[in-house]
Amino acid sequence: MSLVALILTELTAELALFAAVGFLLFAIDDLAVDLIYFVRRSWRALAIYSRFPKMSANALPTPMRPGWMAVLIPAWDEASVIAPMLRSTLARFDHGEYWLFVGHYRNDPATQAAIDSVRDPRVIAVEIDVDGPTTKADCLNRLYAALVAYEKAVGRTAKAIVLHDAEDPVHPLELKLFDRLVEYAGLVQLPVVPLIDPDSRWVGGHYADEFAEAHMKELVVREAVGAAIPLAGVGCAIERVALSRLASRHDGRPFAGSSMTEDYEMGLRLGAIGVKTMFVRIPAEPGSRAVVASRGHFPSTINAAVRQKARWIGGIAFAGWDQLGWRGGPGERWMRMRDRRGPLAALLLLAGYSAAVLWAEVALAAALGAPIAVPVSTPLATLMWINGWLLGWRMLMRASFTTAAYGWKEGLRSLPRMVVANVVAVLAARRALMLHSAGGARQWDKTHHIFPAEIPRP
Repeated sequence: MSLVALILTELTAELALFAAVGFLLFAIDDLAVDLIYFVRRSWRALAIYSRFPKMSANALPTPMRPGWMAVLIPAWDEASVIAPMLRSTLARFDHGEYWLFVGHYRNDPATQAAIDSVRDPRVIAVEIDVDGPTTKADCLNRLYAALVAYEKAVGRTAKAIVLHDAEDPVHPLELKLFDRLVEYAGLVQLPVVPLIDPDSRWVGGHYADEFAEAHMKELVVREAVGAAIPLAGVGCAIERVALSRLASRHDGRPFAGSSMTEDYEMGLRLGAIGVKTMFVRIPAEPGSRAVVASRGHFPSTINAAVRQKARWIGGIAFAGWDQLGWRGGPGERWMRMRDRRGPLAALLLLAGYSAAVLWAEVALAAALGAPIAVPVSTPLATLMWINGWLLGWRMLMRASFTTAAYGWKEGLRSLPRMVVANVVAVLAARRALMLHSAGGARQWDKTHHIFPAEIPRP
């Protein structure tokens, strides 16, 4: 065997061993989440639902202290979606009192004109008196300041602040749900259910798979182990006093102005000051499988998906480590570790795919008669066998949760979409590292948004 061939085979074996060890550790971590989820689900079925019927959103008791809701909607370059979003929101929300505070920048006249075209007293346009874009968190802080000024002017304080993006089709019952539940928790997060674009079933569709598993299982486990619930930035409500407490600690600016993931940080920062956080997955009607959730389209191209996920990885894994540290109890620290494993996961995926490609080249050369073979040690063979079974289990979990949310056809598509998700994760981790090295977020690096031509049934 030549020196080049020897180096190639040894490199293949070492990459495979590195990836196999990492995949095993991650798989054990995921298995722990699965175990807690299924134990909790079984206990609730036996101890609670055997005695009490499941609650539904339209059957919740009347709030003890009914109040008005302030919905903050930051907008930059959203002229194509903001008007239909506002009209849809006004038509769909089933709640007595709410106001929509919509932030737009002074150098974005098209978005301002679109907002002004929606003539309704419940829409309060807030001009951001700087040239945009700043960061999304900065826009939210300025909307919060506008809310404080509005409260002083009318002599009433909002009961809760609700967050939505400029492209969200809202659920009719969510404000009623928030009105009741913020009396028990300072932060309430609803599930996020991505809409699948028929023209982007592979790139856009992989978000559906990931959110189905995350918001049907992982956030449930997060709450069960006592960890704070991170905000998704949409379909969430923060009790007014809780947000005031956080704002008072940060010079009146509750959102982390330089963060790429201000929503994620908000949940953890509120939890750190003792605010109860709650993830709520509740059907709209008794016996219905449709839950009250936030729906919307996600990026449909590889480039847009990489840009978005790079912000998530950079904000959570890199900046989050720096700004939030490792506070809290064992459950909180475990969840923060899981949140921040994205860059390492990308490195393991890169190593694994590289080993697979090199192994295929070696196998092809051997088939053509070259005296070459990858040395497979007993530990490597054992790890590959174990990881093969664990991968099968992980694929079963992904397909099961996607099927529960979208049906069996999408459940089957979720399996090849795992490869798409892995490719996006590797590319996003590289971009996130470059952004972090350059100093983090300086402005709003948003992706193109579309509003559904047909509003999905809740």
